[in-house]
Amino acid sequence: MNSQPTACLVLSDGTIFYGKGFGKVGVCTAELCFNTAMTGYQEIITDPSYAGQLITFTFPHIGNTGVNTQDDEALEPFAEGIIVKWDPTEPSNWRNTGNLSQWLIEKGLIGMGGVDTRRLTRAIRAQGAPNVTIAHNPDGKFEIEKMVLSARASKGLEGSDLATEVSHVEPYEWHEGRWSWPEGHRAVKKGGHKVVAIDYGAKRNILRCLTNSGCDVTVLPANSTLETILSHNPEGIFLSNGPGDPAATGEYSVPVIRGLLKNNIPIFGICLGHQMLALALGAETIKMNHGHHGANHPVKDVETGKVEITSMNHGFSVDSQTLPDNVIETHVSLFDGSNCGIRARDQNAFSVQYHPEASPGPQDSYHLFEKFTKQISKNKSSSTHTG
Repeated sequence: MNSQPTACLVLSDGTIFYGKGFGKVGVCTAELCFNTAMTGYQEIITDPSYAGQLITFTFPHIGNTGVNTQDDEALEPFAEGIIVKWDPTEPSNWRNTGNLSQWLIEKGLIGMGGVDTRRLTRAIRAQGAPNVTIAHNPDGKFEIEKMVLSARASKGLEGSDLATEVSHVEPYEWHEGRWSWPEGHRAVKKGGHKVVAIDYGAKRNILRCLTNSGCDVTVLPANSTLETILSHNPEGIFLSNGPGDPAATGEYSVPVIRGLLKNNIPIFGICLGHQMLALALGAETIKMNHGHHGANHPVKDVETGKVEITSMNHGFSVDSQTLPDNVIETHVSLFDGSNCGIRARDQNAFSVQYHPEASPGPQDSYHLFEKFTKQISKNKSSSTHTG
């Protein structure tokens, strides 16, 4: 640093990183993770799955396209802040409506630049996702000892149910479709399959993909009861992405999902929703060393041999060794062999660990939304013939 640092990051083992602060002035403690995506930082920061986490980007040029009013994945970001290699520059993009630094101030998030993010990423990989304290102070004064103690005292994400903190508390209808040139996001006409989406921290673009695939989507809070869900007469159930420890969220969601399975309603889960379905079917989840966060993760469909490049954001995974006999492992990560997908042998339910809506990321897995709607159509046809 050629000038006095105005930001400081302290890991729980006492390692200290100094840099230049931007965004909100203040201090916060959170779990630290790294994201390898080369684009889509606004979508990443506003992904509710990052609640309780601080994000370091391995790609150095964060902020160069600014921010806009259309790329938020939620009403407000739930991440605690970001760490980058280079300080954000003046934005240069035709969709830009503001700069990242000012946007972070408005959203109440701390930013820190001038950091050796390669070294920081290696520390995360070596320690597992550490608890850290970050501080932004224009005066360059930091209470290091107090910051270390705060990081060490943090319990992290294990045992934390964060889904109810990021979920909408009131039901709502979703009608907006995927972005397209030149109109942007347009409303999709009603008349499709009646789908209830359980909001554990749903990204907007996932809901848009459902509407584009032919679904009339009603979004319900994470802790909705079985009776409330069934009162909407759903033809399909979608279990969304979200943050926190799946075992904690499962305490109230697993009994509900088991009730839905008994009603033979097609179920499709993504990310935390995948983990909720796995728990409901009898499997267990585990905390990963540093998780999967990025848009370049290869996943193999073990039933077809096809490999897709996917977008991921999760720090817990389904333990494939605990899958019961009635559950088939459909997808695995080619990075570490961890579970990335399941389907029930005798029930109309499947799920994947990754984000097939690709926001940001590749669109290799968009077909899963169409698979879900085909299952709904088949189930409706079967019910009609049976009746």
